[in-house]
Amino acid sequence: MGEYVNAAEIFGENVFNDKVMQERLPKNVYKKLKKIIAEGGDLDLATADVIAHEMKEWAIEKGATHYTHWFQPLTGVTAEKHDSFITSPLPSGKVLMSFSGKELIKGEPDASSFPSGGLRATFEARGYTAWDCTSPAFVRQDAAGATLCIPTAFCSYTGEALDQKTPLLRSMEAINVQSLRLLKLFGNTTSKKVTPSVGPEQEYFLVDAEKFLQRKDLIYTGRTLFGAMPPKGQEMDDHYFGTIRQRIAGFMKDVNIELWKMGVTAKTQHNEVAPAQHELATIYSEANIAVDNNQLVMQTLKRVACQHGMKCLLHEKPFAGVNGSGKHNNWSITTDDGINLLEPGKTPHENIQFLLVLSCILKAVDVHADLLRESAADPGNDHRLGANEAPPAIISVFLGEQLEDVVDQLLSTGSATQSKKGGVLSTGVKTLPDLNKDATDRNRTSPFAFTGNKFEFRMVGSRDSVASPNIVLNTIVAEAFRDACDELEKAECFEEAVHDLIKKNLSEHQRIIFNGNGYTDEWVAEAEKRGLPNIKAMVYAIPALTSEKAVKLFGEFGVFTKAELESRAAVKYENYAKTINIEAKTMIDMASKQIIPAVIKYATALAGSINSIVAAGVSEVSVQKELLEETSALLKETQTALAALISIEDKGCTMEDGEDKAKYYYEEVVPAMEALRKPVDKLEMIVDKEMWPMPSYGDLIFEV
Repeated sequence: MGEYVNAAEIFGENVFNDKVMQERLPKNVYKKLKKIIAEGGDLDLATADVIAHEMKEWAIEKGATHYTHWFQPLTGVTAEKHDSFITSPLPSGKVLMSFSGKELIKGEPDASSFPSGGLRATFEARGYTAWDCTSPAFVRQDAAGATLCIPTAFCSYTGEALDQKTPLLRSMEAINVQSLRLLKLFGNTTSKKVTPSVGPEQEYFLVDAEKFLQRKDLIYTGRTLFGAMPPKGQEMDDHYFGTIRQRIAGFMKDVNIELWKMGVTAKTQHNEVAPAQHELATIYSEANIAVDNNQLVMQTLKRVACQHGMKCLLHEKPFAGVNGSGKHNNWSITTDDGINLLEPGKTPHENIQFLLVLSCILKAVDVHADLLRESAADPGNDHRLGANEAPPAIISVFLGEQLEDVVDQLLSTGSATQSKKGGVLSTGVKTLPDLNKDATDRNRTSPFAFTGNKFEFRMVGSRDSVASPNIVLNTIVAEAFRDACDELEKAECFEEAVHDLIKKNLSEHQRIIFNGNGYTDEWVAEAEKRGLPNIKAMVYAIPALTSEKAVKLFGEFGVFTKAELESRAAVKYENYAKTINIEAKTMIDMASKQIIPAVIKYATALAGSINSIVAAGVSEVSVQKELLEETSALLKETQTALAALISIEDKGCTMEDGEDKAKYYYEEVVPAMEALRKPVDKLEMIVDKEMWPMPSYGDLIFEV
């Protein structure tokens, strides 16, 4: 039995949260900080000094020796530079422990070493981190000891955002302003702030660390570049929601404890569809806190896995042939006094405010489907989207039977007079209660689905920060709200105007609604008829960032400047090319140094056995000869494909970074990699397992 854990007692114990601030800060300082958190503004240095001192004292009590400005550059992971609390030595030989308000508010990491897409030259090193006081500081305990982590934004010396946090905060302010305008139209004067709330669901794989270290592809790329399917994959669906094995359960327990201490609301855990795949979901929180917490989830999964002799794989497609991993982004918008703008109520046809919000979101998603698709684009996600295991690459919205019926009523008759009821689902068993049945089923094939009082954006990749999709969602919905308010604020009759606007939005953007099976070829054809974009790969999604439409959208709401958008596009093109370049080089290395020598060794042993049999006077060796001929043919195919990949990859390396290079790697290098994998995977099924140079899929996903 494991040690007893009281989640309520340990939750948030390593967070400099509101309770700690109330206890430790002077009342006037606490009130000033809370006002800034709620309304924005600058923190004066004297107040910051008081906060920094109390934060340092609290952190030292937790064992902290260092502090770090914890930020999220465009690398896809977090970054940190540790400084100790130690200052100048005293005459006694002791040292002072100090932490100033200036050190709390601002840090200065080297900006030139992070991706900037040309915003910063290599010699321009200065960059700043700025404390995001809306996301609480926390102490992280790991092999380095205890470190005070201060969530921060990261920008260049000239003010451009070099991170995920800064534009996210800008987008949150945009939707706050426009949502309050919309609420005011409906007579709401009590709500003072509207915040997007997010609940990410994190999928991941666990494999044995010893086996992981025997595969160069997993070490260098996070996914298997070669590998034949084992006799059994996920066909029986027996892993999904199955009993959690003891080794995994022990890992999950330690993950929960670590996360709870840091105030992360780890809620749901279970086995996912593929063998060795699992999921962890957190409770909703404000968007910027949810983004921070999801980074902590990913880091904690990886760190605790190592402590249990395992490796956590966050790649979107670690194994071909079984489902990959995504990260469902559940999004809603809520007022400071508890009103969820996406709550339809029991009779949504009568909830005019909800219908307006819904129609605006449909408009936003239809108009900016390309941007939403781009927000989920990364090299690993190219293996998932549209592969009948994740949403298609076509953006559509699932509303469900109840809301679809309301929309149909509005479009056909001009008014909605009823809402479908859920009813009761009879179990047919006397000892079991009848169940209240929802008016709407769920649709797992939809990329953007309404699920009761929120939208679930299901395209996001498992490794990705959830910042990008939420930046886009917040901004495109803010634009739709603004357009609605601009029209309704000048209307002579609000009731008529809002009714007409809802009908107009639904009529003009009805094409985005689809409640059917998104995995079918029929839907692909139907979507094309509707004029919906089908952007199948990351390299074709990136241009959406720098379109005239996107520059106008983000510029008007102060989320991104044109230069910032261009820099992000450049970073993404470069990231794609580099990712495929590393994968191609890894394949070349594995094929040249491991696979081909192993196959030659096997073929030589097979030829030797044939010669021995013939020398013994046995004439029937046809089976062995056929096996040798097949092996030799596949070996030749492998060598030819390897030579082709080397040549194609060499050409890619000489190209300048940018769109053309990224497209070359997608259109030329990726097919060459697939051509090399094909004969190698066949050889794995022939060559003696003792001679094959690496653990198989079966070893990796069934022996955890």
